[in-house]
Amino acid sequence: MKVVGDFIFISGTSSRRPDNSFEGVSVDAMGTTNLDIRAQTHAVIRNIQDILQSVEADLKDLVEISTFLVNMNDFGGYNEVYAEYFDENGPTRTTLAVHQLPHPHLLIEIKAIAFKPKS
Repeated sequence: MKVVGDFIFISGTSSRRPDNSFEGVSVDAMGTTNLDIRAQTHAVIRNIQDILQSVEADLKDLVEISTFLVNMNDFGGYNEVYAEYFDENGPTRTTLAVHQLPHPHLLIEIKAIAFKPKS
């Protein structure tokens, strides 16, 4: 995160937990990894909210979001969760498909810009 004047820039945020595990990842008894776009999206948005709250801002202060999905087939699940947090008055949004993210368990990463006047 970087604060410049009244703007808060949040770099790519994932579903990583404080213990370095990832929300929305499970491995069954056979070792098959299952990834859940809805759980990961909730976790990413909560992580962004935590970052914003650390500088006395909140999700309502977001003005722009850029979302990176490894698979556009996940857009529906991502969009359902997104709509739980934001309506048509929410931040502008761009969603891009990317080849991969920094960890193979990541389905989604979001970067964001917030505007919070200091006065």
